[in-house]
Amino acid sequence: MKIKTLSRQSFVIFLLTAISFVAVFGQQTSTQPVPSVERLRAHINYLASDKLEGRRTGSEGANLAAEYIAKEFSRCGLQRSIGWDTPGMSILEADSPNRYLQKFPYVAGVELGKNNQLSIVPVMGPGIVAQLFELKVSDDWMPLGLSSNTKLENLEVAFAGYGISSAELKYDDYAVSAVKDRAAIVLAGTPDGDNPHGQFARAGDIRFRVAAARAAGARALIIIASEPNFKDDRLSRLSYDNAGEAGLPVLVVSRGVAARILGVRDGDDLSPYEKLADARLGSSTGSAATALSNTSNSASLRVPVAGLKLSISTDVVRREVDAANVVGIVNGFDPVLKNEFIVIGAHYDHLGRGGEGSLAPREGDIHHGADDNASGTAGLLELARIFASSDSPRPRRTIVFIAFSGEEEGLLGSSYYVNHPLRPLGNTVAMINMDMIGRMKNNKLIVGGVGTAEGWRRVIDSSAKFWGIGVTPVPASYGKPLAGELTAKPESSSARAKQSANGSLTATLDSIRALDLTLSEDGYGPSDHSSFYAKKVPVLFLWTGTHEDYHKPSDTADKINYEDESHILSFVARIIRSVDANDARPAYTVAKSESQGRTMGFRVYLGTIPNYADSGDGLLLDGVRDDSPAAKAGIKAGDWIVKLAGREVHNVYDYTYALGEMKAGQEYLVELLRGTERMKLTITPAARK
Repeated sequence: MKIKTLSRQSFVIFLLTAISFVAVFGQQTSTQPVPSVERLRAHINYLASDKLEGRRTGSEGANLAAEYIAKEFSRCGLQRSIGWDTPGMSILEADSPNRYLQKFPYVAGVELGKNNQLSIVPVMGPGIVAQLFELKVSDDWMPLGLSSNTKLENLEVAFAGYGISSAELKYDDYAVSAVKDRAAIVLAGTPDGDNPHGQFARAGDIRFRVAAARAAGARALIIIASEPNFKDDRLSRLSYDNAGEAGLPVLVVSRGVAARILGVRDGDDLSPYEKLADARLGSSTGSAATALSNTSNSASLRVPVAGLKLSISTDVVRREVDAANVVGIVNGFDPVLKNEFIVIGAHYDHLGRGGEGSLAPREGDIHHGADDNASGTAGLLELARIFASSDSPRPRRTIVFIAFSGEEEGLLGSSYYVNHPLRPLGNTVAMINMDMIGRMKNNKLIVGGVGTAEGWRRVIDSSAKFWGIGVTPVPASYGKPLAGELTAKPESSSARAKQSANGSLTATLDSIRALDLTLSEDGYGPSDHSSFYAKKVPVLFLWTGTHEDYHKPSDTADKINYEDESHILSFVARIIRSVDANDARPAYTVAKSESQGRTMGFRVYLGTIPNYADSGDGLLLDGVRDDSPAAKAGIKAGDWIVKLAGREVHNVYDYTYALGEMKAGQEYLVELLRGTERMKLTITPAARK
C-alpha cells in the first residue's frame, strides 16, 4: 500500500520548509562534497585487508586500523580529541595521530602462569602412601582463559553428562549427578551434537555450563575434549572473552586423561559414558553399572568416581593492553549551538582470526569484516571529510566522529566513552550509528531508534516523502512488518526534482537513490548506539541487514555494494543537516521496546541493560528500561546485581542463567550494590510477549 498523498496545503507547507532548509546552508548545496565511491572502496580495501588480520581488539591489526583512521581524520582537518593545550603535553606530541585516540583498558589475551598443576591421587588403604600421577599442562590438560586461579587438594570427581541445566528446556544434568563439593567432569558438545542452531546451543555455551556447575555446588568444572588429538581441540587453545572470571577453576582434559579419571579400561574409549550422558534418558537406561560392566569402574555413572581424587592448581595470567576509540571533531560555528554535540559513530574492530563470536567452522582464518564493520567505518570517514570540507556548509553544532573499538566483545569502546565522554554527554543531542551498511539489497535500509526522540519520525518521514523513499514501520523485529502496518515502495530509483504549482523548478535534488526504509522504534540493540541510549541520548541506527558471510572469513571487500553505500551516506548526511538546522534539539523519549522478540527463548523479561565492559564481581547495569519490572522494583542504572533468585551473580552469564529459571508473575529476591550500600529488593518478572 502506498503512503497517502499529501494534501495541497500540506505540500505547500512542506515545500516552503524544504526551500528554507536550502536557504539555511546558502547556495553551496549544489557544489558541496558528496560521498565518494572510490574513497569508500580504498578505505574498505585497506581495513578489510589481510594486513590487518581481522582487526581483533587489542591486536596489531586493530592498532593499524586506529592509526589509519586517525591519519584520515588529520588529513581532513578534524580537531583532535585531546589538544596541544592539555597540561604537560608538547606541541610535537599533540601533532601525533595518537592525539585522536581515547584509550581504554582491554584484556588482549591470556597465557599460562607458573603454577598450573593437575594430579590424579589414587585412594589407597590405611598406611599405604599414594603415588601421584601428574599430568602435563598443554599436552594432557589446559585451564580455560576464563578460569579462576585457585588451588584445590584431594577433590572427588563426579560425571555430570554434558553439564547442562536449563529450566526452559526441562533438562538438568545436575539433577541426576552428585557434584556438590566435587569436581564435575562433563562431555563437550550437547545432547543434539554441535548444531549451532539446535535447542541446546545457548545452554551448551561454556559460560552457561560454568554458571550451571556453580549453581549445583561444584568446586571445579572439567570438560572432556571432543577431538582425539588434544591439541586439535578448540578448547585446548587459551582464549579470553572479556566477560570476567568464572568463579571456579575450569579446565579441559584430553580424552585419554578423562578415561583414566573415569576408570575406563579400553584406552580413551568413552562411548559408555557418551551413550548415557543425556539426562533425558533417565529411567530408560536402567543401572549405569550394567552399561559399564566392561570398565574397571562398575559404580553408577553419575555418582562420585571411586578410587581416586584430583589435586588442581590453575594459574592464568591476563595480559592487559590499551585499546582505543578514535575521536575527531568538527567544531560548530554558532556561538551558542556549538556547545551541543551530534555524535556519529561506527565500530572498526572485528573478529581477528576467529574464535569467540565466529560462525566459521574453524579458527585461524582471517575474518576480514568488510561489511562488519569496515563499511560503517569507511562511511564515518567519508562523512567526516564532507562535514570538515571548506566547500561544505559549516554545521552550527559540533559534530563528534567516533570510531569505536571493542564492539564485538560487548560494546566495550562505546560503553567506555559514555562513562568518560570527551564532550559533555548532557549536551550530546543525538547519536547516529552505522554498523554493516555495505550490503544493501533492493534498496532496503533498516533504521532503528526512531522512537527515541519525538522529532525522528518527522525528520525521516519528511525526507522519505520528499525523496520518494518508502517506509515500513516495524515494531516487533527487523525485516518483518506486522499485518496491517503501512508499507510503501520507492517511487523511483533515481533523484527527482520537485516543482511548484506553476511548474517552475524550486529545488534540485542531489543523487540520493530512493530507498526502501524499514523503521524500528527501539533504541537498544546489538551495537554501539545502545550505550548512548542507556544514557538517555536519542539515537538512530542504520544497517542493511545480515547475510551469509556474517562473522565469517568470507565477509570480504569485493562483496560490498559501494554505490549503494554512497547513497546511504547521502541520506545520513541529510539527517545530520536536518538535526543541525533545527534550533531545538531532538527531544528524548522512551521508545517502545522491541527486543522481547529477540530473546534466545527466555520466558520472562526484567528490563535491565547489562554492562559488558566491566568484568568486576557482579553484573553492572548500564540502564533500566522505563516501566519495566526492574524499574518497578527500584533497580537503577549503576547498580551491581550480586544475587538473583537465589543464585550468586558474578557476571552476565550467571545473571542469564538465573533469568532462565525464573517464572513470570512470581516474586524473587534480588541483591545489589548501590555505591557502598548492599540492598535487597523484590522483583516480579513479566512474561515475554
